[in-house]
Amino acid sequence: MVYVSRFASRGKRLRSVSIAVEKTAELLKLDVEVITFNGEFAPIYVYYRNGNEEPVPIYCQKSGESDIQQIYKALTNMMFVLSFHPKHSALKQIRKEVMQFS
Repeated sequence: MVYVSRFASRGKRLRSVSIAVEKTAELLKLDVEVITFNGEFAPIYVYYRNGNEEPVPIYCQKSGESDIQQIYKALTNMMFVLSFHPKHSALKQIRKEVMQFS
Protein backbone atom coordinates (compact mmCIF):
# COMPACT_ATOMS: atom_id res chain seq x y z
CA MET A 1 0.00 0.00 0.00
CA VAL A 2 1.30 3.42 -0.95
CA TYR A 3 -0.11 6.41 0.93
CA VAL A 4 0.36 9.75 -0.78
CA SER A 5 -1.28 13.16 -0.62
CA ARG A 6 -2.74 14.82 -3.69
CA PHE A 7 0.00 17.37 -3.15
CA ALA A 8 2.72 14.79 -3.77
CA SER A 9 0.82 12.53 -6.18
CA ARG A 10 1.93 14.33 -9.33
CA GLY A 11 5.63 14.48 -8.68
CA LYS A 12 8.65 12.49 -9.72
CA ARG A 13 9.03 11.21 -6.16
CA LEU A 14 5.81 9.23 -6.41
CA ARG A 15 6.89 7.88 -9.78
CA SER A 16 10.17 6.59 -8.31
CA VAL A 17 8.46 5.08 -5.28
CA SER A 18 5.70 3.54 -7.41
CA ILE A 19 8.16 1.89 -9.79
CA ALA A 20 10.14 0.43 -6.89
CA VAL A 21 6.95 -0.75 -5.14
CA GLU A 22 5.62 -2.36 -8.32
CA LYS A 23 8.95 -4.08 -8.94
CA THR A 24 8.98 -5.42 -5.36
CA ALA A 25 5.34 -6.50 -5.55
CA GLU A 26 5.97 -8.32 -8.82
CA LEU A 27 8.94 -10.15 -7.32
CA LEU A 28 6.90 -11.22 -4.30
CA LYS A 29 3.63 -11.78 -6.19
CA LEU A 30 1.80 -9.14 -4.16
CA ASP A 31 -0.81 -6.56 -5.14
CA VAL A 32 -0.22 -2.80 -5.07
CA GLU A 33 -2.75 -0.30 -3.80
CA VAL A 34 -2.22 3.48 -4.01
CA ILE A 35 -4.27 5.54 -1.58
CA THR A 36 -4.46 9.28 -2.16
CA PHE A 37 -5.42 11.74 0.60
CA ASN A 38 -6.63 15.31 0.32
CA GLY A 39 -4.04 16.61 2.75
CA GLU A 40 -0.90 18.42 1.72
CA PHE A 41 1.72 16.34 3.50
CA ALA A 42 4.99 15.71 1.69
CA PRO A 43 6.00 12.21 2.82
CA ILE A 44 5.10 9.14 0.78
CA TYR A 45 4.51 6.08 2.94
CA VAL A 46 4.67 2.42 1.91
CA TYR A 47 3.02 -0.27 4.03
CA TYR A 48 2.85 -4.05 3.81
CA ARG A 49 -0.52 -5.61 4.61
CA ASN A 50 -1.47 -9.26 4.52
CA GLY A 51 -5.22 -9.68 4.17
CA ASN A 52 -7.10 -8.03 7.02
CA GLU A 53 -4.04 -7.69 9.25
CA GLU A 54 -2.83 -4.34 10.47
CA PRO A 55 -0.58 -2.63 7.86
CA VAL A 56 3.13 -2.50 8.71
CA PRO A 57 5.12 0.58 7.65
CA ILE A 58 8.12 -0.45 5.56
CA TYR A 59 9.26 2.76 3.85
CA CYS A 60 8.89 6.53 4.08
CA GLN A 61 10.21 9.09 1.66
CA LYS A 62 10.07 12.48 3.31
CA SER A 63 11.27 14.77 0.54
CA GLY A 64 13.62 15.04 -2.37
CA GLU A 65 14.10 12.53 -5.10
CA SER A 66 15.59 9.11 -4.56
CA ASP A 67 17.01 6.59 -6.92
CA ILE A 68 14.60 3.79 -7.83
CA GLN A 69 17.25 1.19 -7.00
CA GLN A 70 17.77 2.68 -3.52
CA ILE A 71 14.05 2.57 -2.83
CA TYR A 72 13.80 -0.99 -4.17
CA LYS A 73 16.70 -2.12 -1.99
CA ALA A 74 15.11 -0.52 1.09
CA LEU A 75 11.79 -2.23 0.35
CA THR A 76 13.28 -5.67 -0.23
CA ASN A 77 15.43 -5.34 2.89
CA MET A 78 12.36 -4.56 4.99
CA MET A 79 10.40 -7.44 3.45
CA PHE A 80 13.31 -9.75 4.28
CA VAL A 81 13.31 -8.58 7.89
CA LEU A 82 9.52 -9.01 8.12
CA SER A 83 9.84 -12.57 6.80
CA PHE A 84 11.37 -13.57 10.16
CA HIS A 85 8.46 -12.23 12.19
CA PRO A 86 6.05 -15.02 13.26
CA LYS A 87 3.06 -12.80 12.52
CA HIS A 88 4.09 -12.57 8.86
CA SER A 89 4.67 -16.25 8.16
CA ALA A 90 3.44 -15.86 4.57
CA LEU A 91 6.63 -13.92 3.83
CA LYS A 92 8.77 -16.79 5.10
CA GLN A 93 7.86 -18.73 1.97
CA ILE A 94 9.27 -16.01 -0.30
CA ARG A 95 12.42 -15.32 1.72
CA LYS A 96 14.67 -16.92 -0.91
CA GLU A 97 13.33 -14.64 -3.63
CA VAL A 98 13.89 -11.60 -1.45
CA MET A 99 17.43 -12.67 -0.62
CA GLN A 100 18.28 -13.23 -4.28
CA PHE A 101 17.34 -9.72 -5.32
CA SER A 102 18.35 -7.68 -2.29
